[in-house]
Amino acid sequence: MKTAFLIAAPTSGSGKTTIARGLMALFTMKGYKVQPFKCGPDYIDTKFHETVCHRPSINLDTFMASKEHVKELFDRYSADADICIVEGMMGLFDGYDRDKGSSAEIASVLGIPVVLVVDAKSAAYSMAPLLQGFVNFRKDVHIAGVIYNKVGSEKHFRMLQEVCDDLHIECFGYLPKQASLEQGSRYLGLDFSEKMETKELVQMLEGYVNWRRLLTMNEITARCPRDYGSSPTRLRLVVARNQEAFSFVYQENIDRYENVRFFDPETDVPCLNDVDLLYLPGGYPEKHLEALVRNEACRKAIKEYAENGGRIVAECGGMMYLCEQIVTDERLRVGASAGMGAYEMCGVLPYQISARRADRKLSLGYRQFELDGKQYRGHEFHYTQFLGEKPLSVTQVYNAKGEPVDTPVFKYKNVLASYTHLYQI
Repeated sequence: MKTAFLIAAPTSGSGKTTIARGLMALFTMKGYKVQPFKCGPDYIDTKFHETVCHRPSINLDTFMASKEHVKELFDRYSADADICIVEGMMGLFDGYDRDKGSSAEIASVLGIPVVLVVDAKSAAYSMAPLLQGFVNFRKDVHIAGVIYNKVGSEKHFRMLQEVCDDLHIECFGYLPKQASLEQGSRYLGLDFSEKMETKELVQMLEGYVNWRRLLTMNEITARCPRDYGSSPTRLRLVVARNQEAFSFVYQENIDRYENVRFFDPETDVPCLNDVDLLYLPGGYPEKHLEALVRNEACRKAIKEYAENGGRIVAECGGMMYLCEQIVTDERLRVGASAGMGAYEMCGVLPYQISARRADRKLSLGYRQFELDGKQYRGHEFHYTQFLGEKPLSVTQVYNAKGEPVDTPVFKYKNVLASYTHLYQI
């Protein structure tokens, strides 16, 4: 037997990331092998998961992948785990088309219960109709119980317990309202560049949440990993990896390859003589431009590889790195263009990217397109923009509902580049 449950919430901002991360840390500290998962395309929360669980967090997404693939991922990565904790996204039933692709759908596909994190800071018995609606909305989604967040006092909690008593649903406890547990945000999401203290959070969960009950309430029979006939490809993959500049990676994209090497574009010069694919994932290269400019040998090696027909997949920050320049409000202190605020990149793609505050504009959502007979699916989430007129795309890109969007896709020799983070490269 192993324990598996999904942490969800009625809305974003309810505290599910805080509680999911805290429970992962708590169980790991107590000696359990915890396998983390994340619903949807998020590649930032997974960094928190990996930090506390000491193993990669896996994305489960029924838009970017089939339901069978999601089941296979869950079984494969949880095979040696004691506890599987899946962090939901947005509100429990929020998907790309009504509740399609939602956390609720993931829970139903996997057959695991939901623990609902509820922000109770401004309510008491009014929680009753809210929770009753969530509990009864879909019969294939089992809400095992509730953890209240931002509770004002013991008296407040007793009032909230009465809601659960009257609805006959489990109350696993609560977290008191505390400013230190509020997580700040930066740029595309949570700031994973800063070390986040978990000791206080774990202590609070131990004191206010019945974590032992979570272990016994949600046991499932361990399933053997299903054989779907897939095996790692023998292609030689080289991946740009940096804690922040090139870090937005779906783990399955890496694990699909048997032979993988990593390099840091800030400090290393990759050997690309015997490479089948160079992968430049997204991240925050605009936050590390001085170091990227300084490592001219790396940029030259990548440009030469591209010009000689080398195969490259570049996503978002990786695509920006392939462009001529990234322009910011900060003046450059190194290189031939010192003082101009324009940072020379690899020069494979003839475009400039603006990371200036005045040009920031949020672009986000699922993306899909067809190119050279292959279907691609992924997700776009960025604030930087092309400087000047948006370049032409080699194919039409659509959102999850099949509506056209103006995200460009570039194909230059054997280079495939776009703002879209692809699920399968």
